[in-house]
Amino acid sequence: MTNPDLHLERRGDHDEIAVIRLSRPVKRNALNDALILALRDLFENLPTGEGGVRAAVIAGEGEHFCAGLDLSELKERDAGEGLHHSRMWHAALERVQYGPVPVIAALHGAVVGGGLELASACHIRVADDTTFYALPEGSRGIFVGGGGAVRIPRLIGAARMTDMMLTGRVYNAADGEKAGFAQYLVPQGTAFDKALELAARVAQNAPLTNYALIHALPRIAEQPADQGFLTEAMMAAIAQSAPEAKARVRAFLDGKAAKVKKA
Repeated sequence: MTNPDLHLERRGDHDEIAVIRLSRPVKRNALNDALILALRDLFENLPTGEGGVRAAVIAGEGEHFCAGLDLSELKERDAGEGLHHSRMWHAALERVQYGPVPVIAALHGAVVGGGLELASACHIRVADDTTFYALPEGSRGIFVGGGGAVRIPRLIGAARMTDMMLTGRVYNAADGEKAGFAQYLVPQGTAFDKALELAARVAQNAPLTNYALIHALPRIAEQPADQGFLTEAMMAAIAQSAPEAKARVRAFLDGKAAKVKKA
């Protein structure tokens, strides 16, 4: 990595998990343009071939996941410049959501503004008891610009997001999990361990199935039913035709694969 504020390491028995850390703890991991562009470049260049990365975890160093946009870099822009700046963020976070592998966010402390936009681009979110969520852009006279207006309502609904931006409402960890910000809520200090555990499980899936889940499923959910059914059928046919899928089905039929058990 060439950006000192973003660290990458490989974890897992076969280095199949990419652990990505925002490393600006003094700034509460606030996002500046250089950090956003570094995230984009990292996801564009993750090695995913034989022996490569099969899942990723994004975490924040220090007491917070990410406190949002680095306001010290906020500068006056005309409408055109503002449009292109927002689209740059869109392109970068799209590489997280529609990148090569599933991404699990390990959340703690502040998940605010742009930090919530980043978290919403991930596929699974694990929060610990210290996590809190906010969208202070409304009180600062600005509007979300990193994809939050699209992704966050899909998690919690447009009415909740409107309330947050109009009133400055802050959700704590427990209420945030109930609202849909995170799929998992764990004790303080354990979000990263849980995220790593989930990433290890995700990495065991057939890569084409994971690809279908992160690329096809969200698009199917937005399609009219007749188009969604056709897309599903084509994706199912492609996924089950992969050699790894055939081998896994044979193993199950031969009694060599684990059966689903009650949690």
